[in-house]
Amino acid sequence: MANININDNTPLIGILCWEEGCSPRGLVQLEKLVGNSTNPESFEFTIRYSRVKGANIHTILENPCQETLQSMIDEAQKMEKQGIKAITTSCGFNSIFQKELSDSVNIPVFTSSLMQVPLVQHMLTKQQSVGIITAKKRALSEKHLENAGITKQMRVQIKGLEDCSEWNKIFSSPEEDIDIPTVEKDVVSSACSMMKKADIGAFVLECTDLPPFSNAIRKATGRPVFDFVTLTNFVHQGIRL
Repeated sequence: MANININDNTPLIGILCWEEGCSPRGLVQLEKLVGNSTNPESFEFTIRYSRVKGANIHTILENPCQETLQSMIDEAQKMEKQGIKAITTSCGFNSIFQKELSDSVNIPVFTSSLMQVPLVQHMLTKQQSVGIITAKKRALSEKHLENAGITKQMRVQIKGLEDCSEWNKIFSSPEEDIDIPTVEKDVVSSACSMMKKADIGAFVLECTDLPPFSNAIRKATGRPVFDFVTLTNFVHQGIRL
């Protein structure tokens, strides 16, 4: 069969995003940064975005909702019919829906950057751990980890950012702006604090709002950092013609 040439502007990857107008002000600020999942400038290829009705911080991150999952499935199936070759989501906590979403279509689905943890773990020595930085540790359950392929035998250290006051405004004061430089400082500080408590060989950032700070973490820690952008780039390399 002859190869089909697809124009560089033809989107191959679709991202299921939170509903328009339902994000806290802090997240809206973060979405404008290059590196964020919902900023098209984060990628060197075209992305198709789909805003999913009912998807928000409450129905995805805090209380995973089956009705919202069905809306995501409906959007994923539409994307497949439109020619999209792989589907992801704009929140790493969607790993809890990995099995249902991947079973709903016949194209690859990668719901969360956490799916990189098993690969990264195999890259490290037996003494080293993978440092996971997440938006909210208290909301990250064993099922989230298991559905991303992370087993109890893997060496992982998890740090939640909800203990950082500026970041936590996303949850505690959703109508308030956040100070981006302070958030970056706190994210880097969190990574450095993890290095003091364990032998961290590499970091994986769960949250799709954190890749804008990946380079700062790399510089401060000297460790590799894997995030939503590295995973999306990896998948794109595998599906492009």
